[in-house]
Amino acid sequence: MNNAPPGVIDALTRMHSGTLTSAELTRDCLSRIETLDGPIQAWAHLDAARALDCAAQRDRERTTGANLPLLGLPLGVKDVFETAGVPARMGSAVYENHVPQRSATAVTRLEAAGAFVFGKTVTTEFATQHAGKTRNPWNSAHTPGGSSSGSAAAVAAGFVPAAIGTQTRGSVIRPAAYCGVVGFKPSYGLIPVDGVFPLSHTLDHIGVIARSVADAAHVAASMITPEALPGGTAAMSLLTAPAKPPRLAAVRTPLWPLADANQRGNFADSVRRLRDAGAEVVEIELPPDFDHAMQAVKAIQLREIADRYADKLAGWGGLVSEEFIDYVEGGVRVSREEYAAALVLRTGLIRQYGEFIGDYDAIITPPATGEAPAGLKFTGDASFCAIWTLCGAPALTIPSGKGPHGLPLGLQVVGAVNRDTHTLGAAAWCATGLDKAGRG
Repeated sequence: MNNAPPGVIDALTRMHSGTLTSAELTRDCLSRIETLDGPIQAWAHLDAARALDCAAQRDRERTTGANLPLLGLPLGVKDVFETAGVPARMGSAVYENHVPQRSATAVTRLEAAGAFVFGKTVTTEFATQHAGKTRNPWNSAHTPGGSSSGSAAAVAAGFVPAAIGTQTRGSVIRPAAYCGVVGFKPSYGLIPVDGVFPLSHTLDHIGVIARSVADAAHVAASMITPEALPGGTAAMSLLTAPAKPPRLAAVRTPLWPLADANQRGNFADSVRRLRDAGAEVVEIELPPDFDHAMQAVKAIQLREIADRYADKLAGWGGLVSEEFIDYVEGGVRVSREEYAAALVLRTGLIRQYGEFIGDYDAIITPPATGEAPAGLKFTGDASFCAIWTLCGAPALTIPSGKGPHGLPLGLQVVGAVNRDTHTLGAAAWCATGLDKAGRG
């Protein structure tokens, strides 16, 4: 959006050169929030004085010669992350007075890299279905998506250069697509989830929402366990699009009937534009076993939620929503045999997925069924993201156009498991290719 403070890499470059301070950047962010956040409501907790103190501390560190990869960068943090000394309410009255003593590992890694917690962004209740107060910056009558609602809206509105979120089905990719920004979900397990409100130990991921692929990669690099990624994380921090056009698989998935006509048309147009830009795009479908992927996602997520929270519902009394109660009760109804079968299917799909993507640099597919839905109660359908979450594959969404209501549409780029740097490069190429072909 116009006159927004700089993105991640631009801001870091300017701070390193001395033409911008972290305090100046933070004041710009706070000023923009004061002007624009009224109808958006992206923040669950924002302490301006604390943010300015953190920025001033980072500026002092720079004068002593510190040269950290994220030095001085203010970040939005989804309110399911534990943050030492800062409220972490999980989008629920259950945690209304919860102020953690320690931070999640992902947060401590970002802080060790020089970033700081600017504020906590709104999440749906426990990162599930019950929506929070946040509205879409493009049209406040529409949802920003969930569950990383505030993180996507804050980045899209230019309140912060980047924000972090979580994804169990589609909670980074979908809101980023709805809000017209970049969402990046790394491969499963690359970023530790300890200190994050847990839903499903099999499916929970941490991701980044930013304004460009390179910005998202640079932030993610500081959270990833270096030895977990072949070649380490340095290549992610210095990401550039590959010089050679990628070979892409255009995959509609078994869920294609859920996509509305505008999303289908946008996907077809994206395929055409990428071909015009020089990519080889092969239209192909997933193996038949993927027809059952959504049933596996549902069984795994619900059973693991029930195992963790069924015995807590009575103590939480009337503080939780009917939607969350339905989640837990639905999980109780998933038998141990169904759960075990879903895990077996997941293992088989991961293997088949690795074989399927072997000949391609990445898959392209829709990130959502269409534009952000009207209203705030329904945060959108995560189906187009959930297959890739089940497989633990790296995935991004990049802006690809607008729908009939002027709201953003996106293109999802999915790569091979643990080939995150390669996937990011392919996504960066696609973003540039779509832009060039669009201008042409």
